[in-house]
Amino acid sequence: MSVLTRTESLSLFSLSAACVGIIANTFQGDGEPLIASLAFSGIAFALSFSLVRWLGDIFMRAGLKGRDMATAKKVEIPEAMGAVCAVVYLLVIIIFIPFPFYKDIVAATSGGGNRDVVVELQQVETGRFLHRFPHSKLASYLSAILSLQAVVILGVGDDLFDIRWRHKLLIPAFAAIPMLIVYFVDFGVTQVVVPVQLQPYTGDLVDLGWLYYVYMAAIAIFCPNSINILAGINGIEVSQSLVIAVLLVINDMLYLAPITHYPHPAMDSHLFSLYLLLPFIGVSLALWAHNWYPAKVFVGDTYCYFAGMVFAVVGILGHFSKTLLLLFIPQIFNFLYSSPQLFRLMPCPRHRLPRYNARTGLLEPSTAPFQHPPAAPISLGLKLLHRLRMVHVETNGRGEILESTNLTVLNLCLVWWGPLRTDKLAIRVLALQMGCGLLGLTVRHRLALLVFREDNLHV
Repeated sequence: MSVLTRTESLSLFSLSAACVGIIANTFQGDGEPLIASLAFSGIAFALSFSLVRWLGDIFMRAGLKGRDMATAKKVEIPEAMGAVCAVVYLLVIIIFIPFPFYKDIVAATSGGGNRDVVVELQQVETGRFLHRFPHSKLASYLSAILSLQAVVILGVGDDLFDIRWRHKLLIPAFAAIPMLIVYFVDFGVTQVVVPVQLQPYTGDLVDLGWLYYVYMAAIAIFCPNSINILAGINGIEVSQSLVIAVLLVINDMLYLAPITHYPHPAMDSHLFSLYLLLPFIGVSLALWAHNWYPAKVFVGDTYCYFAGMVFAVVGILGHFSKTLLLLFIPQIFNFLYSSPQLFRLMPCPRHRLPRYNARTGLLEPSTAPFQHPPAAPISLGLKLLHRLRMVHVETNGRGEILESTNLTVLNLCLVWWGPLRTDKLAIRVLALQMGCGLLGLTVRHRLALLVFREDNLHV
């Protein structure tokens, strides 16, 4: 586990060398930040893949290990390896900082290598043209890094000390403070467009004021925790994050494609999104290679916080938070479906992952036993969901509920399709995630015209 094979070493070295060459070549032009970001993503993949392999045994000796309950042998494997990928990601996007601003640095600095511009002697003596530098863009980028650093630190604390849900629920809100402050100072828009059907009564725009910041803080809380809730089998945390990231990249590319009016007013926002998402995909692919069934490592809570905060950052600072939520449809459904257990309206075991049947080697829905008959409204609701095949309940001769399946999307899929092997279950959930995401993008860019006057893709 701790040693790379010869083929892996050569492949990773070749990839890294090629990426370094591409990065060096970008300085021949205007910096080409998007190409540089792709190259940095390759380096991030190679470094993450190697470090996850090399540091596994060290993590286990430090006590960061767990047993895979979805296998017959239940062997111990390293845990919290998502922290390694998060640190690599942070280092990469910090090193990447000069590339999006290369042209601005050259233009704002006398003698900065801009050979195509003739600079007057008085201007050279005066020095820098810093008023031309896009400080607001740099502030957004730096606040994103600061928020991500904060959530990674808090996530590592959770992995080390196993913080309880009621305490760690608001962790991402504290990490989002730098991002929200920069949004307030540099952008500050709190108005939302009203659907056409309501505009005769409310006008074209409604100013939410401070409620808009509550909404953005709620997104920063929801995204990391929703990924953490939809977890429990090999590969599902990383895979769902990769699907969401790819869908966001597709959304970004729609604003950069030749078919779009160029330059689009939102182009800089979506380039900012790509600069953060491409390295994220690189480190996540490296982690996925070790976490997919049968898992060789566990990702830990740090990865869930980190991944969710990446999405929250690009959605908020990229100014497409509503589009982001359309890509989180399975996570939103999972949260609403799980809410009776999360809010203690019915028994909620600490771990609600599907149960492994050692005889068949398949996963089955896990259950929550009732020590006492539930209240009448809960009992009625569960029996209704049972009739709709949204949950499975066991009752006694008097019709009292003895146990029900845990309310998670993973268990619901097993109720629908019966026992499945871990990877088969993960693939079906990911197909659901991709299908809902593509539907969300279709709604955003096609059906939105039924509610709003125009889609900003065609501005």
